Amino acid sequence: MLDKKIIEDVLYAALSKGGDFAEIFVEDKRNGHMKMVGGLLETNVSGRDHGVGIRIFDKHHSIYAYTNDSSRENLIKVAKEAAAALNTEKIHLDLTLDKRKTSNHNPIEISPIPVDKKEKVDLLKKGHEAAKNYDEVISQVTVNYLEEEQNVLIANTDGLLVTDSRVRTRYAIQSVASKDGEMQVGHYAPGASMGFEFYKKIDVEEVAKEASRIAKTSVYADYCPSGVMPVIIDNEFGGVLFHEACGHALEAEFVAKGTSAFANKLGEQVASPLVTAIDDGTIKNGWGTTNVDDEGTPTRRNVLIEDGILKSYLIDKLNGRKMGMSSTGSGRRQSYKFAPTSRMNNTYIDAGSSTLDNMISNTEYGLYAKKLGGGSVNPATGDFNFAVMEGYIIENGKILKPVRGATLIGNGIKVLKLIDMVGNNLALGQGMCGASSGSIPANVGQPSIRVKSLTVGGRKGDK
Repeated sequence: MLDKKIIEDVLYAALSKGGDFAEIFVEDKRNGHMKMVGGLLETNVSGRDHGVGIRIFDKHHSIYAYTNDSSRENLIKVAKEAAAALNTEKIHLDLTLDKRKTSNHNPIEISPIPVDKKEKVDLLKKGHEAAKNYDEVISQVTVNYLEEEQNVLIANTDGLLVTDSRVRTRYAIQSVASKDGEMQVGHYAPGASMGFEFYKKIDVEEVAKEASRIAKTSVYADYCPSGVMPVIIDNEFGGVLFHEACGHALEAEFVAKGTSAFANKLGEQVASPLVTAIDDGTIKNGWGTTNVDDEGTPTRRNVLIEDGILKSYLIDKLNGRKMGMSSTGSGRRQSYKFAPTSRMNNTYIDAGSSTLDNMISNTEYGLYAKKLGGGSVNPATGDFNFAVMEGYIIENGKILKPVRGATLIGNGIKVLKLIDMVGNNLALGQGMCGASSGSIPANVGQPSIRVKSLTVGGRKGDK
């Protein structure tokens, strides 16, 4: 991607005015997107993006610059311009780059980029027909096919030189159900760090039917009552609550500033003893899996909370300096246009021993949140609210009826302590996570869990 001698020259230039560490991030990315609306192909685009990011550390301070001109002359110019922001003593640098080998957590069988477009269009058609024909109440279907191949090179003045190739594929369906002038949406979007062989692992017709099932269920549902009640949050996308309400607060970007609700709490009981939470960047072909992070550190399995005790944070290089801790392989960025910071990879609450049936039968009255939608959270306080995409009222230990319009309102730290049952049915769901270093793919997940007391917002009034 870049000649080794050029990389060395750029790193020397980056430290020409001081600083104690410099890094170069080279990216070459190809991607494709097809979108079908109402059975017609509306979008068919592909692109390629190439660029270089240069970062300089001066103790706890950082300077970042990027360019899409990777000529030697321009890179040295950009590095020197970034270095000009420093006015510190120049250090002696004797640089020897050492090409590192990495483990391959994402074996790829079929690169998706060269696959004939007709095969991809056929996938869209198949999904559209299955979703639209699910029920007459389905009024509109949108299907998206996405593919990406990102090749990166990372080198720094510690002597690191490493490359990584990331291939991702995703299939997303949104179904709209309409009845009596009202519309409800169902959405399902599986993905993986895999090539086109992904479509041997999933059945796009079943994905389509699931999106339509959610939409149909919601459009026939009554509005949810509000109140404080036990809430059972199902597996897979239920993990978005932990991701948003707790996961971000475990990222060093917030911990180092002291703006996280988990700051200075290592070794303390922060959750129910039933809760063990993990971020694992090494899951085979996981949506958020890479061989190295975007700073060149090998990814790993990080136990964040174990039996309710806070064990670790998610740490990148710069915030690790501020905290006096080593990187956990958690430095991530959307592209060369962003400086990396601490981010999640594949984050989940680990499996317990209860069953979903047992949780329901032991709940006299409450809400079963089968699928969560979007939400918002304040990492400093942990306060959150999340929409329930698919929910059901539980009464006398049985699922009574579907409801819509429910919102979960609470505090992440408090909710962790109120979990009184953890299921044995761990599952992961795929999403895109946005933060200061851009939008990145991240797995969320958990088994079914029961929160013994949680505020549910609804439009029907208190129960």
